[in-house]
Amino acid sequence: MKKFLALCLSVLMCASLVACGSGDDNSKAATGEKKKVTLKVWGAQEEQELLGKLIADFKKANSDKDYTIELGVVSEADAKTKVLEDTAAAADVFAFANDQLNDLVKAGALYEITKNKDEIVSANSPSSIDAASKDGVLYGYPMTADNGYFLYYDKSVITADDAKSFEKMLEVSAAKDKKVVMDVSNGWYIASFFLGAGGKLELSKDGKQICDFNNDNGVLAGESIKNITASKGFMTGDDDVIKGGFGKKIAAAVTGAWNAKDIKAILGDNYAATKLPTFKLGDKDVQMSSFAGCKVVGVNTETKAPVDAMALAEFITNEKAQIERFEKRGLGPSNIKAASSDAVKADIALSALAEQSKYAYSQNNVSGSYWDPAEAFGTAMEAKDYSKTVKQQLDAMVAQITK
Repeated sequence: MKKFLALCLSVLMCASLVACGSGDDNSKAATGEKKKVTLKVWGAQEEQELLGKLIADFKKANSDKDYTIELGVVSEADAKTKVLEDTAAAADVFAFANDQLNDLVKAGALYEITKNKDEIVSANSPSSIDAASKDGVLYGYPMTADNGYFLYYDKSVITADDAKSFEKMLEVSAAKDKKVVMDVSNGWYIASFFLGAGGKLELSKDGKQICDFNNDNGVLAGESIKNITASKGFMTGDDDVIKGGFGKKIAAAVTGAWNAKDIKAILGDNYAATKLPTFKLGDKDVQMSSFAGCKVVGVNTETKAPVDAMALAEFITNEKAQIERFEKRGLGPSNIKAASSDAVKADIALSALAEQSKYAYSQNNVSGSYWDPAEAFGTAMEAKDYSKTVKQQLDAMVAQITK
């Protein structure tokens, strides 16, 4: 009898355990409750409307889970600073300019992309994958391949033949009381002369910046910058100056695809764009180089939902998303299929960017030590500060970059 009672008690206990359930997954399956996932996303102010739509589309496409996704405003330019301030409090998914990748990886802030890696690599241009990688490891999803610059010009002042040479444009512009604009005090732009002259800007294995912009060719490039900035046909200026001056004082300007819509609206039938011109390096004409970069979407190593974060990052950078980004914002796709569409090929600015990309240089080779010294040299040239020779100024610049 005691054995029988003990057996009954044991059966009842087992039944009770089964009824209560031994884990959340079983109870969720039984009740049909969805797994809840919370994510935070950062993107630029100009990207908010599109991101909101893409996030809504992502939720619909993944309705098997209950997603709560918070969208915040942090520009690609500010992403590294904000993430490294407090990685644990930063967004799970965020967009950044690829020149920040080295520092983000060094700080351990970027999650290695493992979900659908082969598909992502094959879907995007090799240069954009390279921009999102370090030492063969993929750390982000290419979002655009248009973070570079080229030449816009007013066809009523500058001909296509004039646009081939910086010196010729200056001559024509000066004769017509117009200006060619370039933000020479910005290290991103001024490098185009030194890189065009064959200069090295590389990172050593220990992360030290290598730079030889003060060699013989570098000095010739510096002298060319000095001559250009001293020309009556030259004017320095940022994007606001460029957009405010086209159709009035500006004949040509160096900037990127993000200004295409505004410049096209101003110039109308006189709107044109092409690769950067040549410039005089001693007695030779050499092609200006440029920095090429991408906007990349990364996943925070502190995320509590890495698989979901990767899925979302992939979704907002896939072919469909990049086509929408081009249609709404005019940004050039890194996705190969999206970039091969007739609409993208017909875009004057993106065609100019593609032409310039043959002479472009990856920003992944640039550390933070480069920017301030390069800006200081450019500022001195714009201010026509000739208290020291170009060689002396470049020696000081390179010493600061490489120290």
